Amino acid sequence: MQSLKRWLVMAILCFSGGIIFLLPFLREVYYIPMQEAFGYSNTQMGVQMSVFGFTSLLSYFPGGWMADRFSPRKLMTSSLIATGVGGFYFASFPSYEIGIAIHAFWGVSISLMFWAAMIKATRSWAQPGQQGRAFGILESGRGIAELMSSSIFLAIFAWLGSNATALSQVINLFAATNILLAVMAWLILDDEVRQQGDAPTKVGVQEVLEVLRMPAVWLIAIVVMTAYSAYWGVYYLTPYATDVFGLSVVLGGAIAVGKMWLKPFAAAGAGFIADRFGVSKTVFVSFIIVTAGFIVFGILPGGQSWLIVMLINAAIVSAAIFALRGIYFALLEEGGVDAAVTGTAAGVISAVGFTPDVFMPLLGGVLLDAYPGAEGYRYFYFAIAIFCAAGALASWQIMRNTKKRFQLNAAHA
Repeated sequence: MQSLKRWLVMAILCFSGGIIFLLPFLREVYYIPMQEAFGYSNTQMGVQMSVFGFTSLLSYFPGGWMADRFSPRKLMTSSLIATGVGGFYFASFPSYEIGIAIHAFWGVSISLMFWAAMIKATRSWAQPGQQGRAFGILESGRGIAELMSSSIFLAIFAWLGSNATALSQVINLFAATNILLAVMAWLILDDEVRQQGDAPTKVGVQEVLEVLRMPAVWLIAIVVMTAYSAYWGVYYLTPYATDVFGLSVVLGGAIAVGKMWLKPFAAAGAGFIADRFGVSKTVFVSFIIVTAGFIVFGILPGGQSWLIVMLINAAIVSAAIFALRGIYFALLEEGGVDAAVTGTAAGVISAVGFTPDVFMPLLGGVLLDAYPGAEGYRYFYFAIAIFCAAGALASWQIMRNTKKRFQLNAAHA
């Protein structure tokens, strides 16, 4: 019975962690229908997403502190309800200004109350030696939840007529799903979430300052930031394939869909590999693969004759990036971050690590506009390769620090 409850907890973490983000990211699937229903321009669509990203960045750090003060059960339930209520309002097609306010609200409801709480609950779900698989399963499950819900609701959208009314109903379905997940989270999650043997710790100013002084926290932040920059890089694979290799829009879109199916397998597999060989070592090797892959993107001449090479490289790079996303928060354990301050550490790491949401679209847009065609993509992918090399150095330093700490512990044993 206890084993069943444990896996129900992970299921809630996976499904809520995957589905809660689909409301603010509706444009990924319904970009044109949203423009037609709301009357938004491309700039207005971008502004709303930027507002969500900005309020999220402001919310990560205080959200981490809250995750160490309040139970994931209360925080995640409240977040899912609030996000769902915002979705019901958004489904009424409010004014552009109200739409901006709703996106700002979602940035707070998700990043302040949900994100760090989910990270803390996941870390507590597994023992110290099984952190890789815990976070790998989480990322894999989130990917499956996104695929399942997006596919089902897209089919419903088509069945209802693919018009404004259908879009409103789909948004209502996303909102209702969040409310349903809130009820399930309240019933299944526990108020007390600690790893076995941990004593309750009151996280105050002193504990927050100690987290800020931890080198491991800042090294992990660099790892997350550079890995997330690489994740933004694969967003551009579809236009890269069409502009440089001559693929049709449909086949270019197929690349985007295809790489999504790699996520569950790559993330879960990386988790088990990390527990076997070490998290930081697995992260380091993944970064080497990603760095080399983006260099290959930069030097490929383009054209149909190089298409197969590009597709193979795209699959390898995408899998390695999903592996990184699956395990980089497992570095908290290996980096020696106390479980009692997991939320605060995750808040600091996320506030730094997810800044690519702000600068990567700008970097890509500027380079592609300044250097049209293959040259712009070349510079963009070379820049990402440099970021990933920095991530490899950070993970290598974590690996060295972990080895030294184990040697010191062995000497004092």
